[in-house]
Amino acid sequence: MDIPTLGLDSLLEAVPHAALVLDTERDVVVAANRLAMRLFTQPQDHGFRFAPHIAGNFAGFVVFLDEVAHRHRAWRRDIPLQDSDQLPLSCELRGTLIGQGAHMVMLTLIDLNEMSRHDQIAEASEVQRLGLLEWQRAQAFFSELERQNQLILNAAGEGIYGVNADGKTTFVNRAAREMLGWSAQDLLGRDIHSMIHHHHLSGEIYPAHDCPIYQSFRFEQVNRIEDEVFWRKDGKPIRVEYVSTPIYDQNVLAGAVVIFRDITERKENESKLRNAMEQVQALRDQLEQENAYLQETIATERAHHEIIGSSPAILQLLSKIDLVAGTEASVLISGEAGTGKALVASAIHKGSPRRRRSLIHFKCSAMTTDAIEAELFGQIRGAFPGALRDKPGVLELAHNGTLFLDDVDELPLNLQGRLLHALQEKSVTRLGDSRARAIDLRVIAASRRNLETLARRGRFREELWMFLNVFPITCLPLRDRREDIPALATHFLKLSCKRLNIKPPVVSKLSMEKLVAYDWPGNVRELQNVMDRGSILSTGGKLQIDLAVAPPQALGPDLTVLSEAQMAAAQRNNLISALRRTSGKVAGEDGAAQLLGIQPTTLYSRIKKMQISGDDWQ
Repeated sequence: MDIPTLGLDSLLEAVPHAALVLDTERDVVVAANRLAMRLFTQPQDHGFRFAPHIAGNFAGFVVFLDEVAHRHRAWRRDIPLQDSDQLPLSCELRGTLIGQGAHMVMLTLIDLNEMSRHDQIAEASEVQRLGLLEWQRAQAFFSELERQNQLILNAAGEGIYGVNADGKTTFVNRAAREMLGWSAQDLLGRDIHSMIHHHHLSGEIYPAHDCPIYQSFRFEQVNRIEDEVFWRKDGKPIRVEYVSTPIYDQNVLAGAVVIFRDITERKENESKLRNAMEQVQALRDQLEQENAYLQETIATERAHHEIIGSSPAILQLLSKIDLVAGTEASVLISGEAGTGKALVASAIHKGSPRRRRSLIHFKCSAMTTDAIEAELFGQIRGAFPGALRDKPGVLELAHNGTLFLDDVDELPLNLQGRLLHALQEKSVTRLGDSRARAIDLRVIAASRRNLETLARRGRFREELWMFLNVFPITCLPLRDRREDIPALATHFLKLSCKRLNIKPPVVSKLSMEKLVAYDWPGNVRELQNVMDRGSILSTGGKLQIDLAVAPPQALGPDLTVLSEAQMAAAQRNNLISALRRTSGKVAGEDGAAQLLGIQPTTLYSRIKKMQISGDDWQ
C-alpha cells in the first residue's frame, strides 16, 4: 500500500533542504517543497518528471534507487543534476524509502554550495557572549530545530548531530545514537569530541583544535573526511566518513552539524579484497615459478622415465634410495655429469611422504651470483633495481616439498652461510624485506666435485657440507658399470623411435660391442644422444652409430681409432696435465699456454668450455 499523499506538503516543508517524494515506477514527483521547486525552477510542486533533471550517470541513479529499495536509505554525490533550464546543480542526493511499497522514495537534495540552515537557525548567535542565558536560548533554538526536523532526522540512515560554537552537543538523531551506543542524555550539553573523537585509531591523542569539526564551528569551513574513527560508548572504534558544516544564526556562526556514516564493514571488505587479491597474485607468481622450476624435472623424467640397469652398482643405488626416501634426512648425491643425479633426486622425492608436493629443481651453476640470491631467497618490489614485483624464492616454493640443489658446489661462498641459516632456522627472509617466512622442506643436493675436499680448502662451507651430507649417494660413471649399457641403449632407442614415429632398428652384436667398449665421458646423457642420432641415421633396418670404437684386438694390434668424444676427453686430459705441471699458471713464462704453444686467451676459453677447475689439476 502506498503512502498517502495527504500531509506530504507540510512534512516536506519542514525539511531544511530541497526535498521531494518520487514515485519511481512512474518517474513522477508526487510532492515537493518550495526549496526543491526553486532548485529545479519548477512552476508546480508535483506532477513533473524527475528523469529530465538527471544530467549524467543515469545508470548510477538506477543503482542508487536499487540501494534505497534494498537498504531503505542511500546517498550519492556522483549523479549530476540540472534544473529546468539545464543549468548544472551540485547536490548530494539522499534517498529514504517511505511507505510500505518499494517505489515511493523521499529525495533530499543538499546544495553543496550553500549548506546554511537559512532563517530557522536564529537563536545561537549570542551563546559565546551572553553566558547561561544565551546558552539556554541556543538550546531552545536547537530544540526547536530538532522538533521541526525529527521525522526527517530519525528517518535518515546517516548519523546526525549538532554542536554549538563551544563544541557542546545540541542534538543527536536516532541513527547516531544506535551507531555510537550513547544515549541522548549521555551526549546533550557535553563536549562530544572528548567522548567520541578523542583518539586516532593508532591510539594517538586527537586534539580538538586539529579536528575538522572544530574548524567548521570555529572557522566556518565545510569539511568532508573520508576515513576517521568515532569511539563507541563500549570503547570500540567504528570507521566513519563524515561532513561537518557550519550553521548560522542571523548570519552569525552558531555551530556546526555533522552527518556521518559507519563504513567499518566497507573498510573491512576492502581490506579483505586487497588481501585476497594479493594472495591471488602471490599464488599466481608462485605457480608460474613452480612451473618454470618443474620443467627441468619433467624433461628429466621424460628422458629417463626410470632408473635402468641391473648391475651391482644400480642395485645398491636402488637399495639406498629405498632406505632414505621415507625419511626426512638430507641427501648429497655425487657423480660425474650425466650419471643421473637428478633422476636419483626425483626417485627419492617420489618415495617420500612429500611426494604430493613439488620437487623444485634449482641449478646453482645456471645463473649469476646476484640472480642466485634473488632466486633462492625471493624478493619484494623495489628491493633492487629491476625488482618490479614481489616474488617468492625457491626456498618458499619448496615449502612442504623437496628442494633439489643441483651443482651445489657452484653456489657462491658468500651465499652458503645464509642458505645454511635459512635451512637450520626453517625460515627465509626475502631480499628487501624484514619479515621472516616459515618454511618446511627437505633438501637433496648434487655435486660433480668432492665437497669434503672443497671444504678443507676453504672453498665450501664445512657446516653446509655437514648439513647436506647426512646420507651420501654416489652415482657411478657408465664406464664402471658397462653391463648396464645394453639395457640403457635399448631403452633410449625405443624412446627415440617412439618420438620419431619410426620402427626401431636392429642393434647388431658388433654395434653393441662398440657401445660397451666406449668409455662414455658424457655418461648416460651421452649414450642417450648417441642413440637419438643413431635412430635418425639408421637405414636398412639396422642401427647405425657414429662411434668408431671396437675392442682393440678386433682392429689389429697396431690400430686404435678414437671417436670425437674420446679425442675431446684426451684434449681435456692434456690441458689438465699442462696445468698440473705449471701448478695452475696459465699465462707468462713457464705457463701452461706457453707449454701448449697457444695463446693464453685461447687456453682460458678452453678451460671454461671444458669446465676445468682447480680440483681437476691439483
